[in-house]
Amino acid sequence: MFTSPVIEALGLEKTYGTGASAVRALDGASLSIPGGRLTAIMGPSGSGKSTMMHAMAGLDAVDSGSIRIGDLEIVGMSERQRTALRRTRIGFVFQQFNLVPALTAQENIELPLRLARRRVEPEWLRELTTILGIDDRLAHRPAELSGGQQQRVAVARALAARPEVVFADEPTGALDSRASHALLAFLRRAAHEFGQTIVMVTHDPSAAGYADRVEFLSDGRVRAALDDPTPETVLARMAEVERGAEAVTA
Repeated sequence: MFTSPVIEALGLEKTYGTGASAVRALDGASLSIPGGRLTAIMGPSGSGKSTMMHAMAGLDAVDSGSIRIGDLEIVGMSERQRTALRRTRIGFVFQQFNLVPALTAQENIELPLRLARRRVEPEWLRELTTILGIDDRLAHRPAELSGGQQQRVAVARALAARPEVVFADEPTGALDSRASHALLAFLRRAAHEFGQTIVMVTHDPSAAGYADRVEFLSDGRVRAALDDPTPETVLARMAEVERGAEAVTA
């Protein structure tokens, strides 16, 4: 089912703080992300899932390990190099949308392309905005859009540059159930029809049920995985992972 990996993370270590107050967020975590699929990352609070995503996305540096996006090693990059990587090869969808209030929806969608001095592809943007159902809202500013419409603008912005991978951090956290369903269905469609690689961090078993594969973290390590998940199988596997973590610390 799965294609060759777009991202390979091996033996990631990340500690915040020093001495008695030190917190080990990643403790030898390894993860392989296949291309053209929607992968969900789950785990209890403090499991390291957000740190893992931020490291793979070049938002945060790790202490040791290896992260390859395609043939490019990103561990050891400078902040300037990671910024260039994010602009050219990575897209982001955040829980709080992060749209620029003074810009129209269309200007927000095109902003990453213009910052990277890349050509805007009108036909691709028209296809995206039509599928997302926001083609008639492009002249509106964020304050004139509903929460669901703002999140769909954010998704179009993330996909506009055809990035190698899109990272979605709790993308449905600020949406109602109807808007969440529409967004998750589109992310799955983007993976299957457009070949887009998407990595989604979520705490919601229902959201994870839209993924092709779920990776479960606990105590800074990847503990289990689940293919073709449903909300019910996600809940069951989460319970197994948490019981295993309790047994280790007992």
